[in-house]
Amino acid sequence: MTEHRSSSRPGRWRSGAESKQRILDTARALFGEHGYSGTTVRAVATQAGVDPAMVFYFFGTKQGLFAAALQMPARVPPAIESIFTGGLDGIGARVIRALLENLDQSDRAPLVLLTRSAPTHDQSQALLREFIDREITGRLAALLDTPDAGLRAGMVNVQILGLAVARYIVRLEPIASASIDDLVAHFGPVVQHCVTGPI
Repeated sequence: MTEHRSSSRPGRWRSGAESKQRILDTARALFGEHGYSGTTVRAVATQAGVDPAMVFYFFGTKQGLFAAALQMPARVPPAIESIFTGGLDGIGARVIRALLENLDQSDRAPLVLLTRSAPTHDQSQALLREFIDREITGRLAALLDTPDAGLRAGMVNVQILGLAVARYIVRLEPIASASIDDLVAHFGPVVQHCVTGPI
């Protein structure tokens, strides 16, 4: 019986690995064809020939599937969720901390990719912009629920994109070498003002 269990594991592992890769390949194709908003987990599962539960098992959420399909670090979707934990109170500091902690760890994080203009990445950039618009800007505007919510969310985008360019692309000092805590202390209130302060 022991021999049967050990010999069956590689087959199950191969089957699982093949299913996961098939899901990823399908997701890349569908995201590319229909965009982030127009692609559902159910559609990916159907076309990949698996149950939607398997997609959630491997990738957790639609955001997690998108991150894997675009080779975005797996920590990015949970970091985005952390921004919205706690409502508007302190959201400026959370935005800056989530941005910096993720960009400090990987040059493949989304905001760095968005600042690069290589033509070969046009489709990826468009998808990432849509993802950010829906999962960050759109959610922030909905959370504000004010007539100027879109403007305020756009102002937040200006702050975080500017900080990303200064620290990681241009490497402008002293921004490039400042600690995350120092930048959160300085830029967190700026972003907070964009969200909740008078304009």
